[in-house]
Amino acid sequence: MRQGWGPVGWGRPAAEAGTGWAVVDVETTGFRPGPARIVSLAALAVGDDGNVERSVATLLNPGVDPGPTHIHGLTAEMLDGQPQFADIVDDLIDVLRGRTLVAHNVGFDYSFLAAEAELVDAELPIDSVMCTIELARRMQLGTENLRLETLAAHWGVTQLRAHDALDDALVLAQILKPTLALARERRTWLPLRPVTRRRWPNGRTTHEELRPLKSMAARLPCRYTNPGPYIAGRPLVRGMQVGLSAEVDHTHEELIERILHAGLAYTDDLTPQTSLVVCNEPDPQHGKGFHAAELGVPLITDTAFMAALTKVVGGVEIDEFVDAAPAGEQFALF
Repeated sequence: MRQGWGPVGWGRPAAEAGTGWAVVDVETTGFRPGPARIVSLAALAVGDDGNVERSVATLLNPGVDPGPTHIHGLTAEMLDGQPQFADIVDDLIDVLRGRTLVAHNVGFDYSFLAAEAELVDAELPIDSVMCTIELARRMQLGTENLRLETLAAHWGVTQLRAHDALDDALVLAQILKPTLALARERRTWLPLRPVTRRRWPNGRTTHEELRPLKSMAARLPCRYTNPGPYIAGRPLVRGMQVGLSAEVDHTHEELIERILHAGLAYTDDLTPQTSLVVCNEPDPQHGKGFHAAELGVPLITDTAFMAALTKVVGGVEIDEFVDAAPAGEQFALF
């Protein structure tokens, strides 16, 4: 496992080899997992070379009204007699095991799979997920938007039936291959997110809810004391408290991943104790960059900040973290 100073699994360099991907798409009766159910599912086990190794794709009888037929095209008559989630969950588990779950807006698909699994007392072997919307955003492809059909057109991938689970998953798998290649070429980090499961004394398993990275990172304690303000021309020091303005080229998610991995602290609220703010505007007139200037907090461009992350130094560990983990071990906050 890659060693670092931040929480395990929040992003990784695209050049690092993975264990493969499970590309997933679901069509549902609504937008709230639990009350709404899955009516169509496709999961493709995809290797790092982009080839599909095995798959499961099926309609599902949700036992409730199929919902927005005008979107997914599925009627109650079409779903009558189809398998239920419990009938196919073992096949799904085989596709997911040991792989990173990938979806276009992964929070949606993951939450529905987790809800369905919990309804049938199943445990999904998902330890990490990746959203291709965030991945495409990092690539700055210049597309009008980040919809699946727009990205398909950008990469020359033919989409036959939008909102068909199998077709959407196949399209996403074809988009994933060149996007990963571009990420490796640009040395971009992939937006991997760890997910966990909890096993209860009664034998049931619940799956962690995916929450916004920014809100989670802002609440995480840093294992190092804040050494004070950043001084231009000197290295970053572990424990420095970093804020982000809107005026940056990299996505906030990628910057936060790198902040945590480097042993720095992310803050959403600026104070005089904030060490620096990443901002590409040299004379900001609003937002966090302006607030930082008022507080006397140094500004640094995201290009300079990313370069500085390659040589972060020092750091005084807080006693409670030293006591909690043996020296040299990676500290996980999960």
